[in-house]
Amino acid sequence: MSDSSRAKPYMNPYLAGTLLGVVLFLAFFISGSGLGASGGLNRMLVYVQNAVSPEHIDQVPYLLKMAGGDTNPLDSWIVFLTIGTVFGGFISGLIGRRVKFETNKGLQINNGTRWIMAFVGGGLMGYGARLARGCTSGQGLSGGAGLSVGSWAFMFAVFAGAYAVAYFFRKLWN
Repeated sequence: MSDSSRAKPYMNPYLAGTLLGVVLFLAFFISGSGLGASGGLNRMLVYVQNAVSPEHIDQVPYLLKMAGGDTNPLDSWIVFLTIGTVFGGFISGLIGRRVKFETNKGLQINNGTRWIMAFVGGGLMGYGARLARGCTSGQGLSGGAGLSVGSWAFMFAVFAGAYAVAYFFRKLWN
């Protein structure tokens, strides 16, 4: 393999963490809100729901605040943050020569099972994020940076739960 086709090394994690902290500070300073991932995706979903079933939106007060009347759920900074995160990550992958289609898995699992487990896990995380009205990144970054006791307790519970569940699914990775 030639040197020009090899992936570039990752950024120093301490530098990356510091830069993330600066971005989080700027988000609080400029918008008055922290960072998170589920808000933008939720607004995109509400947009689709409103196009397919506006009568449902009109009956749910939580959804009505985002899409009621002439309100466009996509008219929010969090939607642009979400889109920018996806495109920014893709561009970063292109620049670092890391964009490729692959399935990361252990030796004792086939690709189909790995994909099913990924989608089930992602669905559960998405449901949990909407049930909690926020995602783990928003809790960990924004709530943790704000020194919210609830956010810190939540993050410790998330990590403890992940380690406990990982014990039962470790054969999928070994």
